[in-house]
Amino acid sequence: MGEAVTKKFDVFVIGSGMAGMTIANRCASKGLSVGITDELPYGGTCALRGCDPKKVIIGATEVRDFAKRLKGKGIDEIPEINWQDIMAFKQTFVDEMPPKIEKGYKKNGIETFHASVKFVDNDTLQVGQETIQADKIVVATGSKPKVLDFEGGELALTSTDFLNLKKLPKSLLFIGGGYIAFEFAHIAARSGANVTIVHRGERPLENFDPDIVSHLATATEDLGVNLVLETEVTKIEKIDKGYLISGTTNGNVNQFEVEAVFNSAGRPPAIFDLELERANVAYSNKGISVNKYLQSTSNPNVYAAGDAAETEGLALTPVAVMEGHVVSSNILKGNSKEVDYPPMPTVVFTLPTMASVGMTETEAKNSGLEFRVNYDKVDDWFNARRLNVEEYAYKTIIDKNNGTVLGAHLIGPHCEETVNLFAMAIKTKMTVNDLRTMVFAYPTMASDLTYML
Repeated sequence: MGEAVTKKFDVFVIGSGMAGMTIANRCASKGLSVGITDELPYGGTCALRGCDPKKVIIGATEVRDFAKRLKGKGIDEIPEINWQDIMAFKQTFVDEMPPKIEKGYKKNGIETFHASVKFVDNDTLQVGQETIQADKIVVATGSKPKVLDFEGGELALTSTDFLNLKKLPKSLLFIGGGYIAFEFAHIAARSGANVTIVHRGERPLENFDPDIVSHLATATEDLGVNLVLETEVTKIEKIDKGYLISGTTNGNVNQFEVEAVFNSAGRPPAIFDLELERANVAYSNKGISVNKYLQSTSNPNVYAAGDAAETEGLALTPVAVMEGHVVSSNILKGNSKEVDYPPMPTVVFTLPTMASVGMTETEAKNSGLEFRVNYDKVDDWFNARRLNVEEYAYKTIIDKNNGTVLGAHLIGPHCEETVNLFAMAIKTKMTVNDLRTMVFAYPTMASDLTYML
């Protein structure tokens, strides 16, 4: 079949993000021969094109936001944001990752490739010019921006492009109202741009609690962002000053003129050009079909982890790492470790920050459990007043029978930290009483937790 095999490995990993890196290093440390490839620089989306660089950029906007809130309350001037300086600082983190990762692979005796991959058959791959055979093949290719299949869809930039903008455009439009659009809209608006988000659904951020999302929508509009809902983008045209975007709302066409347009319409798994059919690897539009060991349901030689696998795990870096540990364990010891997801906190790094863990109210209703809901806007609490924030709210879902926390949904200062305490409480099945009798350092954001129960 095809060309002669040029190399053989015990394990070959496709994708050098957090899942792939975890698997390659662990298998190599136990003496297996390992190869890894990535057509992009090593490090994956999170370290190079996602969470890490984004959080570095947000740092400067947090300073501006805090100063704005305290203007006249101890601060006289609101600092300006220097986009070039932010980008230079961000780049120091991005540039150091690929060589650091590659050095780690070399130290562990992992053979590295920088080429795209196609399956040849059940256990053989075409990696660039080489034909490689492996006992176990791991697909950890992550996700990539959705293809916009309307006229001019290819003119939209991606989240990667946003994180590499040398100069911030004066006006930007984001297609899709998910967390990427909201986070970048907040960064751009605080840095002085005019920003529009166009979302086709009735409400943005559909995976989060609608009551908490409504607080974020208000805060986003107060920031000056134009939030356009129930509008389907149908066309992008290049014009003299930038782009003309057309969208339909109930049959009526709206048009927006902006300097730059970004595709934030979701990120499907990056698996569709791997020729999976040749290796008999079953998949759906949500990823490679896997069993509880994260092994392909149709080809036992193949495992998948992270965003490339169709699992209950959310598309989050810590989940990819956790799935990476499960896959490496099952490759090393035979299928013995089942994937078991703890509560997975997820955060939208806007300002105010929005965070969520555990069941939503809708999920609780569908579960048949008896529960109560506490929901309140608490901008009159001390922590909100000292920080002079307008949006601080929570919704907690408590099991009536055993007093445990089922879910927590928060918006406000530092709730990306507070949500971790709720995650710990849900995982360890701490009761409301356990939590209420804890002594938290005061005044901290965590010390508000007991009043949310």
